[in-house]
Amino acid sequence: MNLNLAGIIGESPVLKDVFKVLAKVAPTDSTVLVTGESGTGKELLVRALHRNSRRTEKPFVPINCGAIPKELLESELFGHEKGAFTHAIRTRPGRFEMADGGTVFLDEIGEMDLSLQVKILRVLQEKEFERVGATKTQKVDVRLVAATNRDLEGEVAAGRFREDLFYRLNVIPMHLPPLRERGRDVMILATHFLAKFCEMKQRPPLSVAPDAEELLLRYEWPGNVRELVNFMERVSILCESDILRPADLPEKMWRSAGMDRPEPVRSESRVGFDWPTLEDMRNKSMDLKDFLDSIEDRLLMEALTRAEGVKNQAAEILGIKRTTLIEKLKKKKLAN
Repeated sequence: MNLNLAGIIGESPVLKDVFKVLAKVAPTDSTVLVTGESGTGKELLVRALHRNSRRTEKPFVPINCGAIPKELLESELFGHEKGAFTHAIRTRPGRFEMADGGTVFLDEIGEMDLSLQVKILRVLQEKEFERVGATKTQKVDVRLVAATNRDLEGEVAAGRFREDLFYRLNVIPMHLPPLRERGRDVMILATHFLAKFCEMKQRPPLSVAPDAEELLLRYEWPGNVRELVNFMERVSILCESDILRPADLPEKMWRSAGMDRPEPVRSESRVGFDWPTLEDMRNKSMDLKDFLDSIEDRLLMEALTRAEGVKNQAAEILGIKRTTLIEKLKKKKLAN
């Protein structure tokens, strides 16, 4: 079977093992439980399951169980009748109805309330549900795929997750390995995203020096692929030369390798502060707005780097409110 793996990048043995399971499972209707640390790309794997299934022409409907208040989640999943609760001014279908014939993806299912877990179990067993406020039962034909970064067996033992639901979900377990276990995939991903962001920001391509590559490979990437993507975007803005060198890497990467980050070398001839000039602007072939935006981008990302991604600290470094920083980052699409 030729798999459509759009968006999943890597050649490591552990990832190839995941692809082997994917090839066997995708054509079936079996329920799949995808586990892995946050940022490993679980949704990409689930989308690949759907894309390589017999349901590929039907809807793929994701829902993040941890992002919706528990009192609203039932309505999101199963829909509601007009007047079922305050503000229910019209009948509304839920995600399961929208996905009929296709795939429902329940992300972060470990966050789901116990009372709602019973209703998910019913959908799995009976292929039926009721809208909130309805008396009529509806049938639905969906494939259910769930994902979590929690240890669900531990959650079962602690009484926070139903054992019967766990076993119904865990028909086919698939585990996405963390980035630190994927070896050279780190550099395959790094060069891919670095090239992508350099092109987006219309700057010359960046290469990675061998000693910087060594530090990137030794770093454990606690935020996994998501952290690496954000870091490569930051580098594409802040790196001044055409080569990413160890000095461009943050202190935490040096610490992870058991090394001290050297202080940046400063020119003795440089005294005080050099204001940007019209010549600087012209050299970059920018108008005033783009030039000022690029300066602001650099300062925002440098503050985030110094604060190691902690937005409260970055805002304090910049002398602005945290909400202002978040608004700027979202507007400029600089960080998640």
